[in-house]
Amino acid sequence: AKIAVLPVRQRGRAHGNVEHAVERRREVLLKERTAIVYGASGAVGGAVARAFAREGARVVLAARGRGPLEAAAADIRSRDGQAEVMPVDATDPQAVEQHLQAVVGRWGPVSLMFNAVSWADVQGQVLADMPFDQFFAPIQTGLTTWFYTGTALARHMAQHGGGTMLGITANAGRAPLYGVGGFGVACAAVEHYLRQLAVENGPHQVRVCWVRSPGSPDAPGVREAWELYGDRHGLTFDEVHREFAKDVPLRRITALAQVANAAVLLASDLAAGMTATMANATGGAQID
Repeated sequence: AKIAVLPVRQRGRAHGNVEHAVERRREVLLKERTAIVYGASGAVGGAVARAFAREGARVVLAARGRGPLEAAAADIRSRDGQAEVMPVDATDPQAVEQHLQAVVGRWGPVSLMFNAVSWADVQGQVLADMPFDQFFAPIQTGLTTWFYTGTALARHMAQHGGGTMLGITANAGRAPLYGVGGFGVACAAVEHYLRQLAVENGPHQVRVCWVRSPGSPDAPGVREAWELYGDRHGLTFDEVHREFAKDVPLRRITALAQVANAAVLLASDLAAGMTATMANATGGAQID
């Protein structure tokens, strides 16, 4: 068999084309998509909103309180992103529907959603010492906010050619951890709800996925817990990080920006074949 060999001059020209391609500006992944981020006033929601805007999405920041949303929106706009503050109570189904219609009236059909609404869980107590209401609160809040936002967006996306719904859970949804109260049960319940939502709405080209996070050290709640642990044991924050990450394959706990980037991947067409599943952003702390 004959092997064709390019002349040196042609090889050089081809190499130049490759260099030119590498130098071209990277295309954004979510260009001109309208996205709602519920719980955008929190650490995870804010990080995801910023990442979506960076990738070209028009981002609606939603939560009950306006103040933190305005700060996040101002930060996004300062980076030439598109952001709109539109508060909503995700525990109120009528409010969720009215909010969605207001978003559509402002920016057109919604093709992307991320739910990062806080579940207001209480941790640090064993179940035997915990009142039932305290145990059940994150389960109820997680499923309530996801049911109302998920079903509203599923109907809407089905009518407008499809879309992607995303959420956030944690290791505790699969591996029982000491003293997490109802949080792990809430994660497991929400994950299975999302699987069912994905199966039922897949025929309408609606994808449903989530990011599994280990709890990022730069999230305020996690940072505070680590600092308290460090104070009790005479450790600096970096020493606490090393201790907690010593059995993690990557030897680090995933930061918020990396969790947000995993959400971007799931939201983009690069993940068009993924639904009813998650992006494991635990750094290998949880092996699938």
